[in-house]
Amino acid sequence: MLKTEELKMVSEWDKTFPQSEKVDHKKVTFVNRYGITLAADLYKPKNVSGKCPAIAVSGPFGAVKEQCSGLYAQTMAERGYLTIAFDPSFTGESGGNPRYMASPDINTEDFMAAVDFLSVQEDVDPDKIGIIGICGWGGMALNAAVLDTRIKATVASTMYDMTRVNANGYFDSEDSEEARYAKKQSLNALRTEEYRKGEYSRGGGCMPLPVPEDVPFFVKDYSEYYKGRCYHERSLNSNDGWNSIGCMSFMNQPILKYSNEIRSAVLIVHGEKAHSYYFGKDAYENMIKDSKYTSNKELLTIPGAVHTDLYDNLEVIPFDKMDDFFKKNM
Repeated sequence: MLKTEELKMVSEWDKTFPQSEKVDHKKVTFVNRYGITLAADLYKPKNVSGKCPAIAVSGPFGAVKEQCSGLYAQTMAERGYLTIAFDPSFTGESGGNPRYMASPDINTEDFMAAVDFLSVQEDVDPDKIGIIGICGWGGMALNAAVLDTRIKATVASTMYDMTRVNANGYFDSEDSEEARYAKKQSLNALRTEEYRKGEYSRGGGCMPLPVPEDVPFFVKDYSEYYKGRCYHERSLNSNDGWNSIGCMSFMNQPILKYSNEIRSAVLIVHGEKAHSYYFGKDAYENMIKDSKYTSNKELLTIPGAVHTDLYDNLEVIPFDKMDDFFKKNM
């Protein structure tokens, strides 16, 4: 029997965005098939009756639901959807030990568990469930859409493929057997050392502000979001980051293998100037290659937008387009 763990969750509003007067908000929990209890914020439009279409939101990778996934969830709730923004396993207010680990399998399951939860709510139409994944969780959302036929529509916003970046480095600059072997040697030496000590080290979050002038723009961009305007005490990126070996399995467990078999609708949204644009572009191209299901797939490129514009810039995030997409496909 599935049992939820009793989690310690903050009761007061501690988001990085203002609370809307148009929706009701409460904390909820649900359990994934590994027995890990996940914490979520549930947003429901006020003064609605009957069964609502629903959307589960998560991301970015290393963020918490009090940051941009919550902003997306609350905004979509204002448009008539019952939404949840959840913390992935091992992070935020969710359960799972040891803390600050990631897994392409478990994190895909987190999205599917969110669909489990939404599917059995009395005020949700189980035939109208979609998901939104942001940044590294955009790739996880697509991976969940491959597996979960209950998902009717998926939005991947400013997405990363975390398996690709871990295996190949940024911009595929470390895409060689030799480079991967060197990384694996280093990580496995660290595993031995930390097992001997009996504790894990942290890999470090975003660079503190102000960042040096000579760092790449996207590094500064991340720091301004996570260390600056949207700092949160539970966010890994805002603080000490993942465990140093926390993302190791991504190097040898690629996601999106059968993305061209997704029958449900997919919208990939990316900024034209984002350093990560190649992830979204390539994911879209791979998804439609040799596929019988291309008519409901779309890549939307936002002119001039950088990666974190799609985190919290309300003048850039295409909520009208997302609303139309979900209404059409759910």
